[in-house]
Amino acid sequence: MSGPQSRHLVLMSKAPRIGRVKTRLAREIGFVKAWNFHRRNLFATAHNLNRPGWTCWLSVSPDQARLQPRQWPKFWHLIAQGGGDLGQRMLRQWQHLPPGPVVMIGSDIPNIQAQDIQAAFKTLQHNDFVFGPCPDGGYWLVGAKRRPTVFDPFQGVRWSSEHALADTIANLAKGSSKGSSKGRSKGSSVGFVKELSDVDEAKDLKMLFQARH
Repeated sequence: MSGPQSRHLVLMSKAPRIGRVKTRLAREIGFVKAWNFHRRNLFATAHNLNRPGWTCWLSVSPDQARLQPRQWPKFWHLIAQGGGDLGQRMLRQWQHLPPGPVVMIGSDIPNIQAQDIQAAFKTLQHNDFVFGPCPDGGYWLVGAKRRPTVFDPFQGVRWSSEHALADTIANLAKGSSKGSSKGRSKGSSVGFVKELSDVDEAKDLKMLFQARH
C-alpha cells in the first residue's frame, strides 16, 4: 500500500481569465458569469481537496500561467499541462510525476468531496485504472496505478462527447488483448467510483442550483 507522499492528486484547470474559460457555458450565461463560476469552483475544489492523504498538483493552462501564482489557489504545486489534446496533456502528468498512483480531475465538478478522492485511491489498490463516470458518457475522474509501466489509454478518444468513457475503456481492452508489447499493460483491471456531474452548459448549472435548494 502506498503512503500519502506517494499518492498524487492532479487538478487540471485553465487560468481563470474572462473569455478563456467555460466557453460553452459563456455562450448561454455570459462570459463574466461563466468566469465567476470557473474561478469560484476552482478555489472551492482546491480548498476542499487539500488533504494530507495525497500530494496536490495543479496542472495549469496556458503553461506560463504557472509563473503567476497569485491567480491560483494556495498550497498546491503548480505544473504545466503542455500542448496537445486533453488525452496528451493528461498522459504527460502520468509520465512525469514522481512514482505512485495518480488520480486526475477537472475544475468543473461542484459536488466533489475529499472522500471521493479517497475512494479512488482505495480502488487503485486493487485495480490498474479507476474512473468516475459522468451521466453524459464522459468521466470526471481518471486514475492509474502506473505500475509496472505507464500505459496510454487516451488515443483516439472522442472528447466532449458521450463516447469518451467507452472509448477510453475500449483502449484498455485492446491494450490488454495485445499483452505488454509497445508499452501496453497486460490484463489491465478497471474500477469505478460514484457518478458525478460536471458543468458544461446552462442546464447543468440550473440542475446544480435546484439540487442545492
